[in-house]
This record gives sequence, structure tokens and C-alpha cells, in this order.
Amino acid sequence: MPIKYSRKDFPKGFTFGAATAAYQIEGSENGNCGTSHWDTFSMTPGNVHNGENGSIACDHFHRFEEDLDLVKSGGFDSYRFSTSWARVMPDGKTISKDGLDYYDRLADAICERNLLPNLTLYHWDLPSALADIGGWANRETAKRFVDHTNAVIKCIGDRMDAVATINEPWCVAWLSYFLGHHAPGLRDIRAAARAMHNVLFAHGLSIDAMRSLGTSNIGIVLNLTEVQQASNSQSDVSAKDRLDGIHNRWFLDAIFKAAYPDDILKDLIQFMPENFEDDMTLISSSIDWIGINYYTRTIVAEDSNESWPSIKEVKGPLERTQMGWEIYPDGLKNSLVRVSRDYSGKLPMLVTENGMAWKDAVLNEKVYDPIRADYISSHLAAAKAAIDEGVNLKGFFYWSLLDNFEWAFGYEKRFGLVHVDFETQKRTPKASFHDLALALTS
Repeated sequence: MPIKYSRKDFPKGFTFGAATAAYQIEGSENGNCGTSHWDTFSMTPGNVHNGENGSIACDHFHRFEEDLDLVKSGGFDSYRFSTSWARVMPDGKTISKDGLDYYDRLADAICERNLLPNLTLYHWDLPSALADIGGWANRETAKRFVDHTNAVIKCIGDRMDAVATINEPWCVAWLSYFLGHHAPGLRDIRAAARAMHNVLFAHGLSIDAMRSLGTSNIGIVLNLTEVQQASNSQSDVSAKDRLDGIHNRWFLDAIFKAAYPDDILKDLIQFMPENFEDDMTLISSSIDWIGINYYTRTIVAEDSNESWPSIKEVKGPLERTQMGWEIYPDGLKNSLVRVSRDYSGKLPMLVTENGMAWKDAVLNEKVYDPIRADYISSHLAAAKAAIDEGVNLKGFFYWSLLDNFEWAFGYEKRFGLVHVDFETQKRTPKASFHDLALALTS
């Protein structure tokens, strides 16, 4: 199915890219990488689908040249990738020459293909040694993140087109320390509140470190959802506001307004670090762009049987992806418009992740996935609509280049434009890859 939008439909200089993350593709057993809390989380029965892990993943560590050739042949302008903190600092404190050498070679290979390198410093692979001291619930972890920042930027920062500090702090903190779905798998409101602050404190410290090194074009990547209430009852409206406050406004208010939303803080303040207010100026340090990851909306209702935040999700009527997420492109446009209107103004924005999982299969050496092509078309249309409403959107990155280790969902959920046979590591570009390549090169 042809992609209905092409490069010519977007402003001149608009960047199209493909995104990946280190732990999901590199293979944590490759190249003297240290262990991260995802390695140990995956070893705990029941945490990850089929007991799978990222030890080999897509073997990108050995196959990055081939994978970057795919990015180039797909007509993309940019490649978004992350550095593994556990690879750069296996024990959480000592810099690994092997780890930096790998990223040095990777950066060169990206540039050799005339692709713009878009770096994310942290995409969830916390060194086990830092997990041992409490991970993101411990303020010390944020301070250690400066060491990782400095090591990576001094090595490859000169070649980066853009740098993000943290990917999806809501997932790093709330999903992982309160809901327990991701590593380290805690369900502890005190740890979650501290992680919600410390991950943003790390962001501020990282910005300060990069500015000292002369780095420019620095941002952060937030995953946003459009929250809607299941009914117009006051209780459901209040539930919507609480989830919006936890998922969206907590991070947007801190970064752009140097404060946490009062309606959420009043319930979390008893668990917050002492004197956290003193960090808010640093957390709201100026950024050069904001990245938005968007996948779906969330419909909620009051859950009177649960303690705070007393929220339950309600299933909507729309078509769903393999993840069970509704396909709701209007939410992308609405989120971009909201951030621009209420927070960022004319600050450049990027859609740093958008994509869908489907149960793809290879048949006669081809993968036919018309639903993904339609998904891409509808979300490009939403991005274009946001631009038409005045949003300063500068780029769009599809998630993901490759089928990969999809965290707690293991290898079952396939987001890639390129199918990966995890037994043989054979790459097969899907029909959507070819359709998007045609839209970007015609």
C-alpha cells in the first residue's frame, strides 16, 4: 500500500529518520558490555515474555554496517540511536575503552553514509552496580549520569547532529518503580516519586555538563499520551486529570515551568527527596529541541477500589496493534499542538518515535504489512496537520528500524520496518520499508 505522504508534502529541510535503542538491538553479551538491570530483570521468571532477554538481540554490535546500509537505502536522513551506559561504564564508574571504541566506529559509520546522527544518552540500560544502590530512586545515580555523559560526548559528540539526555522519563520512573512493568520491576510509591524527580535531575545535570563541553542542539525525549475520560462524570474527569498529570504534565511542567503540577505533587510530596525544589532551576535548563514519542491515546475511569491514583484504563473501540494499542493518529496532532501551545512555543520539535507492532511473517522471502503502511500514512498526516496549525515540527522518526527485543514483551512484538529472523539474524525489509523509501526518494 503506497504511503500517502511524501517528502514534498513537508517543509524543506524536514528530517525523516529511523530509530533504535542499544539494549534492544546490540546484544548485551557482545563486546565486554557490563550487565544492566534489564539483564537481571530478564533473568527473573515471569518478567519477560518466554523468559527472553537482550543478550544477543539483533546482534547489531557485529552487524551495524549492514543495518546502517538499510537506513541509507530507505531514503532516511537521520539515524536515532542510543549509547548503552552499561557498555560505556560496565561497573557504573570505570570508562570502558572497548565500549567507547564501538561507539566511535558506529558514529563514523553513520557519518560515512551521510546520515545525521541523533544520539540518546540513556535508553534504559542502567548498570547493575547502580541498580545495587537503588537505581533512579537514589540521587547518586543522577550524579553518576554526568560521568556517562562526559565520556560519550568527549568521544563522539563532535559528530552528533542532535543529542537527547533521557528517553521517556515516565517509563524510566513511573512504569518501572510504581507499576513494576519494566526493570527494576518495583511497585513502591516512595521509590517511584524519587525516581520521577531524580531522572529529571539527571537530565539537568547532563545538560549542564554538555554545555560545559560546548555541545549544542540538546534535547530530551518524552513519551506522551492523549488522556481521555470514559464518561463526563466528575470522577472520570478527575481520573483523566490525574493520569495526564502523572504521565504528561509532571515532565512538561518541570522542564518548561520549573515546577511540578500542584494536583499531583500534593499526593507525592511526602515521598519526594528533601529540598527537591532546589533542583528545579537546573531541571528547567534551556533545551534546543523537544522530542515527542507517541503511540496511542489512553481512556480512563475512576477506580474507587484502588488507592491513589485510583485510575483504571477503559478499552476503546478502535482498531488495535499487536501491542493492543488503539490506532489513534489524532492524538499525535493533538499532543504536538498542546506542547507547542502550552509549553514550548516555537522551540523545534521532533517526533522521535512513532510506529506499530504487528504479527509479521516472511512468506516467499517477503513481508506484506499494508496495515503498517496505512499507520505511517495516517500519522504523517497528523504530523503535517500539526505543522499546518503552527507547530515548529522539524522531523519524524519511525520506531523502529528493526524488529527487536521489545522489553518485557520479548521478541513477539514486531515494530520494525525490517523483519529480523532471530535464529539466523537475516534481515528482510518489509513492504512498508519499500513503500516509505519510495515516498522519501520520489
